Amino acid sequence: MLSLHRSSLLAAALALLLICAIYAGAGAVKAAHAWHWMDIVGEGGTAVMSGVWFMLTLSSRPRGLVTRLLAGGLCAIMLGSWADCLDEFFAVGKTQLWDNWLEALVPFGMLVLTVGMYYWRQEQFCLNEHLQKRERLFRDHRAFDRITQLAGADYLRGQVRAEQARSPGNACALALLDIDRFHLINREFGQREGDRVLQAVGHMLLLNLRNDDLLCRYAGDRFAVLMPDTGAAEAEALARHLCFMVGQMLHHAKDAPVRLTLRHASAAAGAAPEALLAELGRQLSAPAAAAAARAAA
Repeated sequence: MLSLHRSSLLAAALALLLICAIYAGAGAVKAAHAWHWMDIVGEGGTAVMSGVWFMLTLSSRPRGLVTRLLAGGLCAIMLGSWADCLDEFFAVGKTQLWDNWLEALVPFGMLVLTVGMYYWRQEQFCLNEHLQKRERLFRDHRAFDRITQLAGADYLRGQVRAEQARSPGNACALALLDIDRFHLINREFGQREGDRVLQAVGHMLLLNLRNDDLLCRYAGDRFAVLMPDTGAAEAEALARHLCFMVGQMLHHAKDAPVRLTLRHASAAAGAAPEALLAELGRQLSAPAAAAAARAAA
């Protein structure tokens, strides 16, 4: 991950060296007996620890606004504390204010870091909601699909039965979603790129589900969404919304933009899971079969 932030690391290293050069060039070296070791340990330790946190932040996060704010704030604290530490080794004239400005980087960095932590908090809320949508899988410790990290068809059938048994009088719906022309993506770009498409679509679907909905990879390029306490009309609207959101994506396969679209079929989950899924599968396949017949004619 650090390779993504080479420019930030280089800028921080150059800034440290520049501050050293400024103090060495403009200040007078103090005698050893004038050093205040408590200040040196405190200010130097703050600079070192801020530098360590700066490295840890860059090594664990991708590029983005939150990363820039967190790392920028820590870097400013590091530079300001470093300048404050060097002030113990070099005497600077009272009329020169540049050292005060350098030391002021500490409160400025704390302000930037605070803003970064606010946005990081918002980011965590989104991630926690994303994870909550997988809660059933985590709670039951089921094996995930290797590619999408979603459960498969067997788990889906079991959950449909569980919902039907839990509240037989309440509405429950199921939707199947199929990626259009997925075989062409595999053929043109390879299976690895096809796996990336499945992952991207899975993430987009998860982000747009409600907390109680369950997303599974049903088979191949088909996903299934179980929607508890949802009627058929509402399920249809939600399935259309999911298809719309995936349609807004522009996936880049080997630097070539690929527009992704989904077909969908939805119904109330009142029948046995096998019959219900078979019927939804027929609804999804009907348009493709009709299109193939027209092409053959």
